[in-house]
Amino acid sequence: MKKHNFNAGPCVLPKPAIEAAIDAIRDFDETGIGILEISHRTPGWERIMAETEQLWRDLLNIPDEYAVLFLGGGASTQFFYLAANLLNKKAAYLQTGVWAKKAIKEAKFYGEVEVVASSEDKNYSYIPKGYTIPTDVDYFHITTNNTIYGTEIHEDITSPVPLVADMSSDIMSRPVDVSKYALIYGGAQKNVGPAGVAFVIVRKDILGKADRKLQTMVDYRTHIGETPKDNSMFNTPPVFSIFVMHETLKWVKDLGGVEAMHKLNMQKANLLYDEIDRNKMFVGTAVKEDRSIMNVCFVMADEYKDKEADFMAFAKERGMVGIKGHRSVGGFRASIYNACPLESVEALVACMQEFEKKN
Repeated sequence: MKKHNFNAGPCVLPKPAIEAAIDAIRDFDETGIGILEISHRTPGWERIMAETEQLWRDLLNIPDEYAVLFLGGGASTQFFYLAANLLNKKAAYLQTGVWAKKAIKEAKFYGEVEVVASSEDKNYSYIPKGYTIPTDVDYFHITTNNTIYGTEIHEDITSPVPLVADMSSDIMSRPVDVSKYALIYGGAQKNVGPAGVAFVIVRKDILGKADRKLQTMVDYRTHIGETPKDNSMFNTPPVFSIFVMHETLKWVKDLGGVEAMHKLNMQKANLLYDEIDRNKMFVGTAVKEDRSIMNVCFVMADEYKDKEADFMAFAKERGMVGIKGHRSVGGFRASIYNACPLESVEALVACMQEFEKKN
């Protein structure tokens, strides 16, 4: 039976990237040595690092004044990295979910934090509107997509202060005007690769202004090399994760880039949301205007609450993997990231329709 992978992360990867990774484990770059054993100082690896950075620049039209870094770990590590580098006295945060709340917690180690708006009052089921970004802060932080609650900020914000964004779960899913941001970061394991590497896109002129002394590894400037080949090479990079990222971004480019990716993602999301809204047995949990195109969260309608376990078993029998909702929301969550094929969404919709007919 074909399996349909809706895991929230780590998640589905493009088949060409997986095949390339398997080949590279056996023999990287025709060296006779596998990617898991290769020195990160070999010419072949330096080429992969340079190509990966260039893919990021090409796909997102990243201006030259920004550095693109690949660092070990995930987005949670960047919660304190970015605050250590940027927060002198005060920062502003938009609280739209658990990950935003955790970022706020880490920032408070370095200075005052003002939460300009929060959707916690309704279990993060919407994106706050009508708030004012203060101008007396070092930066304003947003989380563009919320995997747990299925909400998303769909457009680039214009901010009067440096804008920082955690884009872990929607990077490369839509076009982004990088010039509106001072720093973009995230973990790779949603749309751009496997777990183990974080990406940081940072405008270089905002660095070096913190009053505190920074540990060598925490200072972003450490990872910006004196020459391009030294970028992200201060210590051994997560070689395998970056290689899979390289192959994943090649796949995105071959499909037509983020514009084509966004068109496909909208098609998948609309298909699934239309079924949720049509089907009497299911209800979406996020406010419609703020629905994520990456993480689709839904629950059983009140009169069918007792059917939740039945539908979960029914879906598993038909090859659906990873659709159990986060405990904070309950119900179901289908993560339909870039590499999730349209046929998997069609299979889930058919499963929902079949369950409705049987009940």
